[in-house]
Amino acid sequence: MPPEVKARHLIDQKLERAGWMIQDMKQINLGACFGVAVREYPTDTGPADYVLFVNREAVGVIEAKRDEAGENLTVTERQTERYANATLKWRVQTTPLPFLFESTGQIIRFTNGRDPIPRSRELFHFFKPEQLSLWLAQPETLRRRLAEQMPVLPERNLRDCQVSAVTGLEKSLAQNKPRALVHMATGAGKTFTAITSVYRLLKFGGAKRVLFLVDTRNLGKQAHQEFMAYSPPDDGRKFTELYNVQRLASSTIDSHSQVCISTIQRMYSILSGEPIDDSAEDVSLNELLQTSKQAKLVRYTSVIPIETFDFIIIDECHRSIYNLWKQVLDYFDAYLIGLTATPDKRTFGFFNENIVAEYTYEQSVTDGVNVGYDVFEIETEITQKGSILKAKAWVDHRDRQTRKKRWAETEEDALYTGKELDRSVVNISQIRQVIQAMKTAVETQIFPSRKETPKTLIFAKTDSHADDIINILREVYGQGNAFCKKVTYKAEEDPDSILSSFRNDYNPRIAVTVDMIATGTDVKPLEVLLFMRDVRSKGYYEQMKGRGVRSLGFDDLKRVSNSADSAKTRFVLIDAVGVEKSLKTESRPLEKKPGVALKDLLQGIAIGHRDDDTVLSLANRLLRLSKQLDDKAQTRIEKVSGGIPVQGNRI
Repeated sequence: MPPEVKARHLIDQKLERAGWMIQDMKQINLGACFGVAVREYPTDTGPADYVLFVNREAVGVIEAKRDEAGENLTVTERQTERYANATLKWRVQTTPLPFLFESTGQIIRFTNGRDPIPRSRELFHFFKPEQLSLWLAQPETLRRRLAEQMPVLPERNLRDCQVSAVTGLEKSLAQNKPRALVHMATGAGKTFTAITSVYRLLKFGGAKRVLFLVDTRNLGKQAHQEFMAYSPPDDGRKFTELYNVQRLASSTIDSHSQVCISTIQRMYSILSGEPIDDSAEDVSLNELLQTSKQAKLVRYTSVIPIETFDFIIIDECHRSIYNLWKQVLDYFDAYLIGLTATPDKRTFGFFNENIVAEYTYEQSVTDGVNVGYDVFEIETEITQKGSILKAKAWVDHRDRQTRKKRWAETEEDALYTGKELDRSVVNISQIRQVIQAMKTAVETQIFPSRKETPKTLIFAKTDSHADDIINILREVYGQGNAFCKKVTYKAEEDPDSILSSFRNDYNPRIAVTVDMIATGTDVKPLEVLLFMRDVRSKGYYEQMKGRGVRSLGFDDLKRVSNSADSAKTRFVLIDAVGVEKSLKTESRPLEKKPGVALKDLLQGIAIGHRDDDTVLSLANRLLRLSKQLDDKAQTRIEKVSGGIPVQGNRI
């Protein structure tokens, strides 16, 4: 197929998927469909490759070019403009056609001639004819409204940093910059700031729909709650009384919603056509290793066309704008607005260095928005260096997949490193030493006047490690089950209920987590963070520390900590693994070597990664697992899975 013919063929296919009927001049019938694309339409400057008709009226033109390496579509914009300004056969109007496209079939560029300063942009796909009709019915385009109609921001109930962020964003949008980054410290009110902007874009900017994108279901719930609680400064009603807010839990977007809250995993699943398991939305993309072989290409769907959203706000954007997930952002024809407290160089690059607001942690502490912190170090030789298992010593080992314990007598001396500690080798004595050291330090040095244990969050290495910590905490403190709880996605109790109690009630005093509340979750009464795991990512570490920075007034703190004698003035970071000393990089955290961990394989399958390598790796892992489970465990797994056995000879 010649390159020119191939390009036309691809363009025809994409137009038809978007709801256009393709016609030739010999068989023209503009009433046959609401949107008609006529090939080789005659003009007084020669035939245009395609002229687009909506409800019988000419509205746009497509200039087709062959798809060759190095083909630059921007050089053909002049040719497209010539056809748009030409006299069309049988057309009475003399005004230029407003919608201009250039395409190779693979690449599409679009210019809206009605914008204040028309500028082309790349599209994933063609618009539906109904969208062009809707734009024509509006007296002004979105970009013109953003440039000319946004009123002055009322500053009531807004911090200075929030005013700066909203006004900076609106200035960026007025200049038609496609991407903007809001860099605000944890606790400074990024979500509140974003909702303020969303309200103004809907009311004054004429936005049709906004996508609020998160990377965990927990953050989606939290954002939804903030939308429901938000009261605009110029209206006595709540946000959700004025606009419909949908938290996406299926593949259907409510046509009446003005705000859609979704995990990027779910949107990726919808656009790639792969099913998703709910559990895939519980793990941050920051924790999930991705490979190129797992990639599923996003495909056009007319149910959710590229024009579905005018704006996409990406919460914790430093975690979800790269690799496979970037396809979701490339799909929609929308402004991209990133929110983060911990950007890195890649984040700045993705948003074209367009930082519309920058409010650092140091500034937030100075302003009293957040509190500072002190570091207290607990050093044990085992934590730093590992230890030696002596021959003939009975040692508690734990399998990483099954968490099954076994007592075994070692045959010879064996060295284990600090990295193996609490993963494959469990040293209960070392955990007890750390917990006892924390208890002593808090009661005698850090908060000596407190009668109850301050609200404390402990970061564990694994879910199994968290269980060990819970058991030893209760023993060392001499407390019952209510005193400390595990808050992870694998917790048997409802993690949302535990988290709510941790925020608002006297018990639990201590929560142990792996990653569920490591980032983005608001727990203001926290006064102690204990790190019993190290992290390699500087950004992730800053996010974890951010759980303790939020300020809290005296009355609110006393409500959950009876003996508090002032407002929250600081939090204390207790470092038991040398996390403050270790070199932090800006690479992705928790990358697995040499292979991908079982949980990542399972999560990958859950969100639609069905490539051969992933499926084979999971099968091999399950084969190993099946040999370590007793008959009772295998029967239980088979029952829960609906009859699917785990035995190797039946996989």
